[in-house]
Order: sequence, then structure tokens, then C-alpha cells
Amino acid sequence: MTLQFDQKKITYDEYLTWGEGIFCEALDGSIINMSPAPTPKHQAILRELLTDFSVFLRGKECNVFGSQIDVCLFSEKETTYKNIKDWVQPDLVVVCDKRKIDEKRIIGAPDLVIEILSPSTSKNDRVLKYSKYEKAGIKEYWIVDPYNEFIEVYLLDNKVYKQKGSYFKSDLIPVSIFDKFEIDLSNIFQQEEE
Repeated sequence: MTLQFDQKKITYDEYLTWGEGIFCEALDGSIINMSPAPTPKHQAILRELLTDFSVFLRGKECNVFGSQIDVCLFSEKETTYKNIKDWVQPDLVVVCDKRKIDEKRIIGAPDLVIEILSPSTSKNDRVLKYSKYEKAGIKEYWIVDPYNEFIEVYLLDNKVYKQKGSYFKSDLIPVSIFDKFEIDLSNIFQQEEE
């Protein structure tokens, strides 16, 4: 199937007619991303983050999901698909409200979102999505730079993101939405095999 894109706005309802295997993200009904497959380094970082979150959350109320899963940011269970104009596919999301977990998507804002930068998505992650995540009320947002091996953490404070810090390969990074949970970044940014 070949898709032709113009500048017309689309809805989630239209997107769902495209069929399986075609993924995109849209903000205000405009497509912002149809990325190529992630690099091995991107996948390795995601795998390690998912492992740490999965182990910590085992048996707890919250759930972690890796890409690709649609997150319909400003929606509720009652929202019709034709009224959804903002959906994203973050690299990792943590959802603590089970009512937001639908059979095929997340409905509403997750508690934590992690985006791993790539050259084609950097502006979206740092500007467009940052703004939408803030507006949606996502409590904690991490931006992972796989090339320089650091993570920026933003926490929602009075509906505005404040940068909590930048964490590097030798650091422990606290997950602020949970008590007593830190991630050792030396495990996340592992030395690549030669």
C-alpha cells in the first residue's frame, strides 16, 4: 500500500484505516513523524530501560510499555476516534491508571514518557512533543541522547516542565514518580562490542 500525504489534517479514525504495519504520530491532526526503523543502539538503550522498569514494576499497580503503542494524549474512553487529533508513539511509557490501558492503545496521558532521540526526531521530541506532553499533564518526561550518552529529566510543576537535571553514563538517575527507584546509567549506555 502506498500512502500519499498532503497537508490535510487527519484524525485517529482515518489513521486506523491505513492497516497494520504503517505507523505515524500526529499533533493537532498534522502528521509529525513517520520514522524509519530505529538503530541497534537505540534498540539496545530501549531494551535496557524496559528491563529496569519491568523488574521494578513487577507486581505493582503501574505498567510499562515500549514502542510501538499509540498514546492518545487528550482522550478518554468515551472519546470517539474521529475526535482524536493528537497521538504519539513514545519509546517508553509508564501508566499507573489501569483505566487508561485499552486493548490496543493508551487513552489519556501516561505518568512518565521517555523519548530516545534520533536525528530525524530530535526537534519533535524537544519542541513539539515536549509542549504537548506538558499540556497533557505527563508528570515526568525523559529525553535520552544516545550519541552523547545522557538523559535530561523534566518534571511537571504547576503545569510547567522544570528540568530536574541531566544525567550521564556514570550516574544513577532517580525515577521521581516512584520512591526508592534509581536506574544505573552504566547499564543503559553499555559499551558497544567491537
